[in-house]
Amino acid sequence: MDLPLLEKTLAASDQPRFRARQVWAWTARGATSFQEMTDLPASLRETLQRELPFSSLTLRDEARAADGTVKALFATADGRPLEAVLMRYRDGRRSICVSSQSGCPLTCTFCATGQMKFARNLTASEIIDQALHFRRLESAPQGVTNCVFMGMGEPMLNLDNVLGACERLPDLGIGHRHTAISTVGWIPGIERLTEQDMPLRLALSLHAADDALRSELMPVNERYPLDDVIEACRAFYARKRRRVFVEYVMLKGVNDRYEQALALARALARKREGETSIFKVNLIPYNPTGSPYEGSMRASIAAFRDALLANEIPATIRLTRGQDIDAACGQLAARAT
Repeated sequence: MDLPLLEKTLAASDQPRFRARQVWAWTARGATSFQEMTDLPASLRETLQRELPFSSLTLRDEARAADGTVKALFATADGRPLEAVLMRYRDGRRSICVSSQSGCPLTCTFCATGQMKFARNLTASEIIDQALHFRRLESAPQGVTNCVFMGMGEPMLNLDNVLGACERLPDLGIGHRHTAISTVGWIPGIERLTEQDMPLRLALSLHAADDALRSELMPVNERYPLDDVIEACRAFYARKRRRVFVEYVMLKGVNDRYEQALALARALARKREGETSIFKVNLIPYNPTGSPYEGSMRASIAAFRDALLANEIPATIRLTRGQDIDAACGQLAARAT
């Protein structure tokens, strides 16, 4: 829903301001058309149907996995591709992964999106429309429950629009404490997120505990070295008291050795005796993207986790979702272009 255009359309029709709230309330509950909004005058519904696209995005492709994961490829009004994913879990969670940009300018070497041409930032309406698409798919009472900004793009490079979308997510049933914003370590964005009031979660895309390898995998490390990024995350925790998630993609023979696990544990170690770890590591089995990398063996991932746990760093292995539908970020768009 292009919310600025909605307000402009309503104003042009001399409608009272509360009409925008009514339209949004219906949309956030999962309405699929203006005609469902029965507390709006019929003439207004006809006007909106005629003059306002119900979504700022067009669905171009959709893939469904055997595990219930749904991946959607959208296009913006100016033809820019973007992706979003719905992940369904047995415990009832319905988590969505949304994009903040079409493409990404930061060229991480293992990421399918990083291999695409960067187009532009997404608007707040284009971000929230990804969530609304899946809200309409989920007719269960809980709707969608969690959101992660781990799709296409670097959210901290589009933080105004990301935060604008986050302000709307609770209306869909996704609380701020169930919303995580991921970053490759863009320190100005981490600092801004630290100072704003919404209790959002922070996730750090790390993938290597030494600067040389991290720069090879993630060129942004040349600009914002790992030690500085870790300190920015500690400052986030000091103000928010919200544990920072660390995303670590497991690449066979690249970053999955025992000594690399120990180096990661040292980088994330507690600062003071008795202090609780402020980081939790999510080890992510690599979903091949046509890059030169292979995913680590299951035994190597388990050994890496055990080494972190032995050094008092909380760590889990992320449940792999949607491998049969190219669910890694950027894969569906890359295949379609």
